Amino acid sequence: MSKKHPIISVTGSSGAGTTTVKTTFDQIFRREGVKTVSIEGDAFHRYDRAAMKAELDVRKAAGDETFSHFSYDANELGKLEEIFRTYGETGTGETRHYVHDDKEAEKWGAAPGTFTDWAPFEDGSDLLFYEGLHGAVVNDEVNIAAHADLKIGVVPVINLEWTQKIHRDKASRGYTTEAVTDTILRRMHAYVHCICPQFSETDINFQRVPVVDTSNPFIARWIPTADESLVVIRFKNPRGIDFPYLMSMIEGSWMTRANSLVIPGGKMDLAMQLIFTPMIDRLVSQSKRA
Repeated sequence: MSKKHPIISVTGSSGAGTTTVKTTFDQIFRREGVKTVSIEGDAFHRYDRAAMKAELDVRKAAGDETFSHFSYDANELGKLEEIFRTYGETGTGETRHYVHDDKEAEKWGAAPGTFTDWAPFEDGSDLLFYEGLHGAVVNDEVNIAAHADLKIGVVPVINLEWTQKIHRDKASRGYTTEAVTDTILRRMHAYVHCICPQFSETDINFQRVPVVDTSNPFIARWIPTADESLVVIRFKNPRGIDFPYLMSMIEGSWMTRANSLVIPGGKMDLAMQLIFTPMIDRLVSQSKRA
């Protein structure tokens, strides 16, 4: 970690809502006058859409039913670690974009399912912000977590995650419930071995928990709303966290453990604003002094 060029990493499983979290951080950055460069986890996929489909066919023919975007070897994690390291040391680096759809194709000038070219970061940034699937990986090849100054996990409980994925893929991609279920099963091995371990590395976790019945996500008619959810916030090191202040500011919140705060689902944005604004100010102040 480098006090001169801080890095914030937000790691979430598929459907965790990390894009919404990025919106909250963008609001903080704008209000506090913090200049950032952002990188997306999708930019570090090893394969574009067509190549990934071909690789899945090859793996399946070889008897591997577990390969997915969650897998370590489906991503350029060495490249991601290199960019974290370089930014921490010099405040420079590069990124690209994965083009998801026609709207992004118009924006980035590349076909859907492909990558843009690598391009350098803008000069003079205060910090680097990462949002994706692998921002806190520690394995035999890389230690991405070691390079981030603030690591945040965002993950719904598993049945809620499945409910969200089924509804999203059926609505936006036209998949059947059976096709989405096959994808969930294929991803499960990497989810257990590649995604879950990262949430032990993160400094603060936000886990959304529905308070309606999601016991069978494969027949759920709708996704539980924020008002039908609670969010459990776990601090790896609670020292310095002013829990009485947070509970006084977030109506309906309470502590369940010495390092855990539960809030109403609709208060997640407020909680993030209260928790992260002073942390970001401190990181930027330290970087400017350095």
